[in-house]
Formats: sequence, structure tokens, C-alpha cells
Amino acid sequence: MFATLGYWICVPFAWLVRVIYNLTGSYGLAIIFFTVILKLILLPFQLKSKKSMIRMSRMSGKMQEIQKKYANNQMKMNEEIQKLYEEEGVNPMSGCLWSFLPLPILIALYSIIRQPVTRFMYLSEQVLEDLVQKVSDALTASGGDISSIIFMRDGAPVLMKNGFTQLTGTGQITLVKTITEKFPEIADGIDGWINLNYNFIGLDLAAIPSGVLKNFNFSWASIGLILIPILAGASQFLLSRLSMKQNPQADSAAASSTKSMMYTMPLFSVFIAFTMPAALGLYWIAQSGLSFAQEWFMGKFFNQKLEEEENARAAAIEADRKRRVEEGLKQQALREKEAASKPKLKERQQAAREAKKNKANKNSTNEAGRVGDRPYARGRSYQADRYGE
Repeated sequence: MFATLGYWICVPFAWLVRVIYNLTGSYGLAIIFFTVILKLILLPFQLKSKKSMIRMSRMSGKMQEIQKKYANNQMKMNEEIQKLYEEEGVNPMSGCLWSFLPLPILIALYSIIRQPVTRFMYLSEQVLEDLVQKVSDALTASGGDISSIIFMRDGAPVLMKNGFTQLTGTGQITLVKTITEKFPEIADGIDGWINLNYNFIGLDLAAIPSGVLKNFNFSWASIGLILIPILAGASQFLLSRLSMKQNPQADSAAASSTKSMMYTMPLFSVFIAFTMPAALGLYWIAQSGLSFAQEWFMGKFFNQKLEEEENARAAAIEADRKRRVEEGLKQQALREKEAASKPKLKERQQAAREAKKNKANKNSTNEAGRVGDRPYARGRSYQADRYGE
């Protein structure tokens, strides 16, 4: 099941490498252009991921404040951090997903490079077995060594469970090189066969750099193969250092882990590139170099863009604050004006006393109704002579 799944994962990558190789005629250029095209295809997704990562790095100060404030309340801390993510529009997982993509691509490409007959040319296992038998017979007849192609035990080829001959780790590569360089007639008439040329700027991309160390000589063919793993590690180190610089970690534990990865990943790259065909090391150099350029340009672009957004947001907040202050001043001035137009308390009290006095002094009946100081003692209509004597 996994073998079938791996095969179908390799199909689109192998098709792309084969198309580029047929156009350029160079295995090295095919690997480099393959890397460039993949970078362009994944660029929209990586742009979104990079923007999210830069947003997270720029809000590290706010994260630290929350962590200090709720150091003794983990649940509240997580709630506040999640709330901060929502306010800033950040998905903490979006930056991690795309960083793992180079690894499965590397594994698929390694399978394509290591198995050129079945994974690059799409030839069947039966065709491969026929080629192995023909090359084995040809080498035996010419006194050549087949142990670099076939696993041998007690002088006999080792067979797998399906009955086919078991090849060494680089058996298919050596098989293709042997046919191309020594017995091209063996592949005549095979539909889909490609005479691969692994030579690139004077280097054999099918060779394993660790094998060159055993028979090292001061020639470009040897020195160049040794440089490939070193350049792969150096480019990976520069990429890791740039990523750490652009995306500082708020958490000290996370920062320590990132710093550790900055040193371990380059060493891992050197080891892988030393123990596998040089073509894979060339891919690693191209991948890390392009990623470095991409990270640098995206970091510069998004930092500037996010800074402009933050400045615009701050300007909008400041403008809103000024507007509210001006409205408050206007309301205060209006209230003061209204207060100034109203009589003061003493004036109102004086007016009330005068009104009361005037009311008391007001005479609204005739003198016949007055008794002393009481104007209404006899009623409004009192007349002493109303009924005569």
C-alpha cells in the first residue's frame, strides 16, 4: 500500500523532472529548474504563511505581557492568547504547515534519483529485470563487476520474494550509467527509455560524495563532489539563521528549540548530502538558496507592509480619539453656554422672593372685602349694602 502511494506521489514530480531534462538535456539544470518551478507553485501559500509568521513575531511583546500577567493561571493565559490571535487575524499553525513541505518533496525526489528506471522513466519491474539480466550477462562476458548493481551472496545474485533480482541502493543508477556508457544497444527498442547524462559542470551527479573520500584526488571531479554537501549545510544554516532573525520567539523555550534546530538541521543536511547521490545535494543547495532569497524578500516586504498597516491603524485610532475629544469639548462649551444663559441660583432665589412678595401685596378684591391685612376675609364679592338697610 505504502509503496503504491509512494509511487503515485512521485509521478507528478518525475514527470516534471523528465520534461525539463528533455528540454535542457542537463540533469543538473533539470534539478535546479524543478526546484524553481516548485517554489513558484507554492509561492502563494508560502506568502500567506510568511505573513502570518511575521504577524506573530510582531505581536511577541503582547504575548509576553499576557504570559507575565497570567503566569499563575494557565487557562486564562490560553484564553487571552487565543483572543489575541483572533484580534490580530493570526493562525498559529499556518506558518508551520508549509515549513514541512520540503521534506516529502526531498523524499520523493530521492526516490526518483535513486530509481531512474521505475520512478523516472516509468518502466515496469519486468522491464527492469530483463535489463538487469542483459547487463549482467554483458558484464560477465566482458569481465566486468556486477556487484555494484546486484546484491551477491556466495557468488550468486540475491532474489527478492517476487523472484526478481535484488539491486543495491544505487543499483538502478549504476545500471542506467552502464547501459548509456557501455551497452547502449541493450536499451534499443525499449519504449520510454532515456539515456541519462549525469554529468553537470564536470561533476558526476550520480556519484555519492562519501565514496569519493576513499579515492580522493585533487581534481575538480572530487573537490566539487565534496563541496556539494558542505554548500548544502552552509545554505541550510544561512536559511535557518535568517528565519530565526525574522521570526523571534516570545517563549524562551521555543527560542531555545529554534536555536538548536538552527545548528542541527545544517548538520543533518551535510550528512544526507554526503551519503546520497550528488544530485540530491544539488537539489538541497538550490532549495535552501531559493528559500533564503524568498524569505529575505518576503520578510522585507511584509514587515514594511505590516508597519504601514499598523501606522494606518494607529493614525485611525488617534483620529478617532481627537474626534471624540473635540465632540466632548463642543458638548462642554454648549453646556457652559446654556448654564450661562440660565439665571444663577441667587438670582432665582431673589426672583422667587420678589414674586412671593408681589403675590402677597397683590390686591385682587375690593376694599369692602378686606379685613385688616386680609384681602379676602369677606370674600371677593362682599358688599356691605347688598341687601339695604
